[in-house]
Amino acid sequence: MARNIFGEQPDKVEIVLHGSFASTGRGHGTDRALVAGLLGWAPDDTRLPQSLKTAAELGMQVEFSSADLGEVHPNTALLRLEKGKNKIEILGSSIGGGKILITKINDIQVELSGSYATLIVAHRDRPGGVASVTSIVADHKVNISAMRVSRQSRGARMMMIIEMDQLPPEGIVPEILRCQSVEHALLLKPITALGGDKIGQNNQH
Repeated sequence: MARNIFGEQPDKVEIVLHGSFASTGRGHGTDRALVAGLLGWAPDDTRLPQSLKTAAELGMQVEFSSADLGEVHPNTALLRLEKGKNKIEILGSSIGGGKILITKINDIQVELSGSYATLIVAHRDRPGGVASVTSIVADHKVNISAMRVSRQSRGARMMMIIEMDQLPPEGIVPEILRCQSVEHALLLKPITALGGDKIGQNNQH
């Protein structure tokens, strides 16, 4: 899911392993699984054992380290992804049963499971900003199952995580980007539907 959020294959990757991931993760193939995801491979892809080699062949620079990331799930990793001017920091955990949870994107707290069709929208904190986005979702007759809005401070950048019962058309992203306060929008299909491949859009306003 980190690659989907980033929007493209990164050139430079720093992966910080925490807790159980730090002590046993690399021996249990966590390193290869994380890199396979960044390559856009499905969890059951037969090429997974070769992910580190493939990443190197594609010019992806990958660096692993271990650190105490604080009060987070034991199976947590911090990913710093870069490609040119595009940079992002994502904190995510493997919470069991094949499920993952993204809890932070850059400095903004989120809760993203990947179980639903999801819109990630970054926008400036302005009156009516949230309503302008949700009204577009409603216009497409798509039901919102959950929505979380986070901001760093009043008037700063905000992030909306909108989980939906149905998948809206991909054309919804350009519509949302036309909203005055929106800076960035991305549509993700459920992980169960896409097997790790990127199919949404990643646009900069």
